[in-house]
Amino acid sequence: MIIDIHVHSAEYSRGDSNLSIHQAIIRAKTIGLDGICFTDHDNMGIYGRAKDLSSQYDIPVFAGIEINTADGDILVFGLNSMPERTGSAIELVKDVLEAGGAAVSAHPFRPGGRGLGDRISAMPFPIGIEVLNGRTPQKFNRIALETSYSTGLPGLGGSDAHTPEEVGRFATFFPDDIRTTRDLIRAIRTGKTLPVCFDGIGFSSPETGIVNEIPAREVVSPCF
Repeated sequence: MIIDIHVHSAEYSRGDSNLSIHQAIIRAKTIGLDGICFTDHDNMGIYGRAKDLSSQYDIPVFAGIEINTADGDILVFGLNSMPERTGSAIELVKDVLEAGGAAVSAHPFRPGGRGLGDRISAMPFPIGIEVLNGRTPQKFNRIALETSYSTGLPGLGGSDAHTPEEVGRFATFFPDDIRTTRDLIRAIRTGKTLPVCFDGIGFSSPETGIVNEIPAREVVSPCF
C-alpha cells in the first residue's frame, strides 16, 4: 500500500494550510494513493472523524499529529490525547513508544530549526525518518536518506501537503496491508517502509525504481 503520511488540513491546521480534507482525499484517490494520513500541527481534531471519512470516501484515512518540540518537529501516531509535555524530542518519543505508538522525525534536515538534524543519531529510542519531504529542498532530503542508511532507522516519505497539488508528491510504500492505525504503527516500528515519489503517472523509489503497476517504460525517479 502507498500512503501519504504527512498532510495538513485547512480545518485543523488553521492559518497554515489551504487544503481541505475533501480536496486532500479526492486528490489522493485521483493519483492512486491507497491511504492518507492527516498530521495537523499540535491538533487532534481529525481523530474523531477519520473512521467516518474512511467509510465516506472508501479509502483508509489515518490520524496523526505533527508536534513541535524544542528539538524539532515529530510526526506522532497512536496517542489518544495531546502529550502533557513536549519539551524535548527524547521525552516525546519515549512517551509515544510507551503508549504503544510510533514517531517519525519530520523533515529532519530542513533549514530553519524545525528538524531533528544530527540529533537523530543520538536518539536513544527507535524513530522513523522522513527522508522524502515535499517541502524540503532535495539536497536536505538526500542527507536524511543517507542518515536512514547509516543509522538503520526506517525511512518514510510524506508530502507535507498544504495545497491539493502537493498531496502524494512523496509518500510511503508499505508491503503489508495497512487498514488501521495499529497496522501503520506496527509497520513503522518494524521498519517495513519504503519512501516513494509520484512522477505524474505512478510511484517510484529512489532505491528500487517502480513500485506499483504503471505502463512499462524507462522511469527516471523524480525523487531527487
